[in-house]
Amino acid sequence: MDTDQRMPPLGTPLADSKFSLNSAGVAGFFGGKEAISAMATVHLYRGRRWLGWYNSPGSYTIAKRFGRMANSRFWDGLFPGPNDSPAVSFGLDGKKGPQYTAALSGTTMHTRHLAHLTMERSKEVEAEEIKGRVTNSFDVAYLAMKHVDYDTPIKPLPPNNALFGLIPITTSVVTCLMCALVFDWYSCSMILIGIISSGLASLVIGKGKLVITSVKNPAAGVPPGHGILMGEDEVVVIKGEERDVNAITKGRYDLKTHSKQGDLEKGAVRSYHAIGLCSLLLLLQFLLQLLLVPQGMLFGQIMFLVSLGVSWGYSSYLSSLEKEKIQADILFETLGNPEMLRFCAGTRTTMAVFVCLLVFHGVKRSSPEEDRASRIKIICSCLANDTPAWGRWREKVVQQLLNIDDGSDSLPYLAEDEEDRALLESERKLLKVLLEDAGAAFRGYLRVRDRLPDDSSHQKVEIK
Repeated sequence: MDTDQRMPPLGTPLADSKFSLNSAGVAGFFGGKEAISAMATVHLYRGRRWLGWYNSPGSYTIAKRFGRMANSRFWDGLFPGPNDSPAVSFGLDGKKGPQYTAALSGTTMHTRHLAHLTMERSKEVEAEEIKGRVTNSFDVAYLAMKHVDYDTPIKPLPPNNALFGLIPITTSVVTCLMCALVFDWYSCSMILIGIISSGLASLVIGKGKLVITSVKNPAAGVPPGHGILMGEDEVVVIKGEERDVNAITKGRYDLKTHSKQGDLEKGAVRSYHAIGLCSLLLLLQFLLQLLLVPQGMLFGQIMFLVSLGVSWGYSSYLSSLEKEKIQADILFETLGNPEMLRFCAGTRTTMAVFVCLLVFHGVKRSSPEEDRASRIKIICSCLANDTPAWGRWREKVVQQLLNIDDGSDSLPYLAEDEEDRALLESERKLLKVLLEDAGAAFRGYLRVRDRLPDDSSHQKVEIK
């Protein structure tokens, strides 16, 4: 008896093959680390959230990672672990920064992610050598802050790199259609579900608006926020008003989301249910792929793997980009591209004196006691040695620091005097070497001080 059976437009490729793909191999063929790293770029490129419509690998890993952002008993049970903020989950926060020491207020504190980005950014600036003795070199950066407008929206980078997402999108759509043309509805539906779940996750996760939160309105009458960020082998001298310096020392990236209920009450915690639902969809996608992909034809399974392979290549490309450099570029553009200079000191002693000279460059004097104490604090932050020779060296250097504004190129306070001759011979030799290092710092400063840019404490504008 003749029956009218519809044949697939492309026939049934590989229908006679005895080979079958293992379901566990299909499900775990690609890892999720690259996919998570790629998803973390959704807030860095303009329009990136609209380019997630492809069958992404690592759906289980993405779901477990980002599902922890959802904050409720239900989501905590489904995705156990700490409820990280979106900024931490996407690598926009969480790095520990260097210690910050304020020169005028006496504040000493540990900084966060933005200070870490500032330290990394300083390494990109070409260094000018401070001539003198060389043992272990130390880099000294001078950052002159501009007035920070916290209300200015952060501009993501142009979507140049993100546009490569059209390749996995096209591949996923084509492989889905190829599966439909051979009537392999199992593979077709799994690719389609992968496209939808990944696209929705990218849309929802990328909805937040990237902002900088900080103490933007410090108490009236606070002194400028001049200070230093102290790293292991580099120092960044930050100059500017307290509110502007706070952007780096106390600031952090945050993702501001809009709520239909308006602003949250003080003390309330966002639940991020939409992100939890997207993570649940990704988890269901993973389970369905385990069950249904092995039911498809060999041709459809190959199409499924092709879509995953191309998407994995795109995720690997995005994960290879230097995200901290991208974040630093966005940060400095938001801060108005403040000018940064970088110098290289040959010894830690030279570095300590040079840093102190930069910190107090252009700073108005107060009382002699406060001036002396503030300079000693900065030097001790860079160099905490405490022996008779070092103590004598510190006294002479501070005295010379307090008399550097006379415009003279001579350094009379660094010359040997009667008190120096009272030291032991070995300590006198050490003191002589240390004073030569200090002299190199002074001469370096006198050579560059006319080129140091003004900071926001010298730029009087009205802050709204």
